[in-house]
Amino acid sequence: MQSFVRYFRVSTTGQAASGLGLEAQERDVQLYLDNYLDDEHEVIASFTEVDSGGKESRAELAKAIDVCKRNKATLIVSKVDRLSRDIHHLSGLMKDKKLNFRVASLPSADKNMLYFYGIMAEMERDFISTRTKAALAAAKARGVKLGGARPEAEARHKAVREEADARAKTIAPTITSMRESGSTWDEIAKQLNAMSVPTARGGKWYGKTVLNAANRL
Repeated sequence: MQSFVRYFRVSTTGQAASGLGLEAQERDVQLYLDNYLDDEHEVIASFTEVDSGGKESRAELAKAIDVCKRNKATLIVSKVDRLSRDIHHLSGLMKDKKLNFRVASLPSADKNMLYFYGIMAEMERDFISTRTKAALAAAKARGVKLGGARPEAEARHKAVREEADARAKTIAPTITSMRESGSTWDEIAKQLNAMSVPTARGGKWYGKTVLNAANRL
């Protein structure tokens, strides 16, 4: 029987409290376990972390890896960026001969494909950081006080909106090409998810969210 250790990660306590990001990850992992395995399997442990994917040293990830190695189990995550947004870190995990891991949203991906998606995840991390800092700096230049909870929240909401605008421009070629070929919004969403391209909030695409992105163009 094949054994699995589930690992889930969100970046903020707000995401952890809402449960939305974790629910999506749990759903994807369960879909993989239910549909892509020929043999019987068991989940022997689950770990949830609230931390940045750019950090190599994460307590819960270290525990999950230790359990995998001691029990010859496979580590499973929903997406590459849940495991790491740092290509150096991801490369090290891939080279570890004592560790096997699977990515639920990329059930047929080999190591070369996972490495490619890891590069995209790192680029995504840097882009999000740059956009957020720029938006907060612009808000501060307009006289918005960022010290209090309410102004800071407003600035962050603006940063998210600007990130959504930027993301819409990034995926515009895909949307345009697929729409011209007759694809539906749901089909475009499926393709973006298969490419591990997250929404501005780091979630999965649906037909409605693709349409919203198109309306931003």
